[in-house]
Amino acid sequence: MSDSILKMTSPQLLTSGLSRRHAFQTGCGLLGISIPEFLQLSQRVSGKNTRAYGFGKAKSCIVLFCWGGMSHLDTVDLKPDAPTEVRGEFNPIATDVTGIQVSEHLPLLAQQTHHMAIVRSMHHKDTAHGRGMYCNMTGHAPTRSEINLPPSRDDWPSLAAMVSAFRPSPNGMPRSIRLPYPMVDNGTLQAGEYGGWLGISYDPIVIRTPKGKSFGGVSRDLGSPVLNLSEGVDRTRIGSRRQLLNSLENPVSSTPSTRSYRYFQELGLDMLSNPRVTEAFDLDQESDRSRERYGDHICGQSVLLSRRLVEAGVPIVTVICAAGDLNGAVGDHWDTHRQNFSRLKDTMLPVFDRSASALLEDLQQRGQLDETLVVMMGDFGRTPKINKSSGRDHYPFSFSVILAGGGIRGGQVYGSSDNIGAFPHSLPASPGDLHATIFSALGIDPEEQLYDSLNRPHQICNGRPLPLV
Repeated sequence: MSDSILKMTSPQLLTSGLSRRHAFQTGCGLLGISIPEFLQLSQRVSGKNTRAYGFGKAKSCIVLFCWGGMSHLDTVDLKPDAPTEVRGEFNPIATDVTGIQVSEHLPLLAQQTHHMAIVRSMHHKDTAHGRGMYCNMTGHAPTRSEINLPPSRDDWPSLAAMVSAFRPSPNGMPRSIRLPYPMVDNGTLQAGEYGGWLGISYDPIVIRTPKGKSFGGVSRDLGSPVLNLSEGVDRTRIGSRRQLLNSLENPVSSTPSTRSYRYFQELGLDMLSNPRVTEAFDLDQESDRSRERYGDHICGQSVLLSRRLVEAGVPIVTVICAAGDLNGAVGDHWDTHRQNFSRLKDTMLPVFDRSASALLEDLQQRGQLDETLVVMMGDFGRTPKINKSSGRDHYPFSFSVILAGGGIRGGQVYGSSDNIGAFPHSLPASPGDLHATIFSALGIDPEEQLYDSLNRPHQICNGRPLPLV
């Protein structure tokens, strides 16, 4: 349908005395897409963005994001021989791979280490949460100077936005999904997880987990984000409403904001009218045993849902692995300025350990780990020196990330930090290198280009793939 509209529209516009640029812009408006989206689509049609590349077999990606900054020194890069003020309270334990140790409070992930590549030499320079998240989620340092960075259309697109530009989703499925809430700091939505100059249609769809669900015989303060039609509205009626809307619209006079609204309106209608889509969101399709395996908390159920969504064809899903917003008004997060060890031991690590290990084990048992890249990261690490409140503060100069599946060779450690975890000691790795590795695992050339709203090409990545195969 899109091709026929384009072929019919362009010659008429050109012979009406309009400029080629005006015709191009108006033609894109008739299609309901922005100019950068049209250029992205043209590349895909011509095969430029679909050629095989890299080492990976991954068809999709799940990012487990530890919002607030997980302490590398108390999880996967312990320093048992460091001074007391650095070493902390936790002991290392052996994993199922000889020579690799992790925290004693990650016993389940310790048994999945044969799937994992642990990068211990990550670093960047931004110490604020939003800025650190921007670095890791876009692969670029922010160009604005503010500590809090609200989203802007001048931002670099997020990893999710760029992946979804190369990996289309099935009909009715969003290009990318964020669970179970967006990232907020000091009451401000944070840049770095949106479409940036790619446009609003590349923003992730945020799916919130409703309350009041019960499973396993116990009432929980969570639920299954089922997509339900309103009472008295069936899929036939949805189709009739869509036809009426189409007949009332004037595409020539549409603005970017109305086209954006129309895009999300169409996506919502697609999601509601496609039984395969609504089923993918329905956690009631899972057994009680499966749901309990991931953990009866919002993190575990969100991670389980991420597996269902990539199975249904969503190219990339990001899960915020914390039980509340960063401000701490509800639940816990990884920003452990105070009581670092008790909070990690009692709340954060057991939740993450159970959810993340269940995901890796589940994907492997279902034969999907080779086709699903799992990335575990946060905004940064924590300070080597323990503060007076038994906490650790923001620290981007050395931290760790974990990759698994998608062609990554498990059972390895890449790079190292120094003897107190303060700076990379060997094989330093940047956010750009991490992005290049993710793109390569997904078969996307890190030197590929995407276009901004002014039709300017941008290479998607400024790093090099880490040799993790």
